[in-house]
Amino acid sequence: MSMLTHSFDRPFDGAERLRIAKARKTQLKRMALRALAVLSMGSVLTALIALRTAIHVWHLHA
Repeated sequence: MSMLTHSFDRPFDGAERLRIAKARKTQLKRMALRALAVLSMGSVLTALIALRTAIHVWHLHA
């Protein structure tokens, strides 16, 4: 079969393509939410470390 005519005999299935697009969108949304959660946990951890350092420095100078 020629590379130029490959898969032209099959009918176009827009519903299948739409289902794949929805699945991909759901997957990307889930990945974005996980990334946001990781970044949020990182910022909370940074804030806790800064607070603990500030308390430690405050006790040293008191």
